[in-house]
Amino acid sequence: MTYSALLRTMEGHAKRGNAMSLTRHYASYTSARSNLRGVLDAARAGMVTTVSRDNERYVVVDAEVLRQQLFGLLPAKAVVIAEGGGWSAFLPSVPVHGEAETFEEAITDLIEALREYAHDWNDDLRTAPNHHRHGPLVELVELSTDSQLRNWLLDTTPDTARADTDNDRLADA
Repeated sequence: MTYSALLRTMEGHAKRGNAMSLTRHYASYTSARSNLRGVLDAARAGMVTTVSRDNERYVVVDAEVLRQQLFGLLPAKAVVIAEGGGWSAFLPSVPVHGEAETFEEAITDLIEALREYAHDWNDDLRTAPNHHRHGPLVELVELSTDSQLRNWLLDTTPDTARADTDNDRLADA
């Protein structure tokens, strides 16, 4: 929903006497909890929504919106090479790799390795200085399906794959 559409929706609610709460910043966990529907509705609408606890502030965001932003901000830079009769796939500077007999199986193995890394990162590695910087990668892995991770690793999306197919079809005509 665009900002303009959201404002029109809120104006419509106000005209009908159903004023939509504009509260997006909650000074305490208790106030956020008692207004959880409003917190989630604001996050779904794309509004910056925060909750404070003690001297810390947290943001509530729509998971799919965050996943899409991370997808765009974190280039995978996956390296896939044929070696020794099989394939190896890895991400430079990330301690994961995949190996298999075929290209597709190597990517699948890399996705499994990323999922294992995300699990280990959440359990222990997040506090290690040499792993701390991988937090956004772990968020992307945790929020993505295997298919979405495959698209990210191969730098494809359904839209670009469809456009490439259409361009190939036009070139063949």
